Amino acid sequence: MKYKYELHCHTGCVSQCGRVQPEEIVKLYKEKGYNGIVVTDHYSPLTFRPNWCPQKQVDFYLDGYRRMKKAAGEDFTVLLGMELRHYGTANDYLVYGVEDDFLYSAGNLMVPWEKKAFKMLHDRRYMIFQAHPFRPGIRRCNPELIDGIEVYNGKCNRKENEKAMNWARENNLLVCSGSDFHTIKNLALGGIETDEPINNNDDLLRILKAQAFERIEVY
Repeated sequence: MKYKYELHCHTGCVSQCGRVQPEEIVKLYKEKGYNGIVVTDHYSPLTFRPNWCPQKQVDFYLDGYRRMKKAAGEDFTVLLGMELRHYGTANDYLVYGVEDDFLYSAGNLMVPWEKKAFKMLHDRRYMIFQAHPFRPGIRRCNPELIDGIEVYNGKCNRKENEKAMNWARENNLLVCSGSDFHTIKNLALGGIETDEPINNNDDLLRILKAQAFERIEVY
């Protein structure tokens, strides 16, 4: 049996660019045969504007994840991730392994730039993948500061994704795939397919580190 998981998903109740509510997202992905989703709502100035203390809005930020988890039931895995953007940059980073309590104690994650922020995240043993690194306006991160690259993004064109894969190979980086779900037209365009179920963050991180999956890519 194969298991399918979405690794890049935004909810309409948290991400300003999201258009679908968490309960509907679960329903849609179940219909497409997926077994779980990592919720990666934007942790960015767009989400928290104009509030400079996002650590005081953690309950708001977690609302999409919590609602999706409640709607999922026992047969569908919902894990917490984030798509992090620091102040003063258009770069986005997918963070996997995130725990609720960390967000309450971490302070404003948009303030420290890559080196400091990534040390904080790596100290928690989280994994960081630069999202859609060849989308216009994006600066490629220092490969020493990330674990991997999103080499397939459902909202990018084939050329951008191929450049991402080549860059990952050149720098010996891990890879991942995600739909970048915001609206129904982004549904089930990417993700990973595994031979074993992912039930928790430990499973997810182990599988990502081992690259024990096949990428889902739909053009």
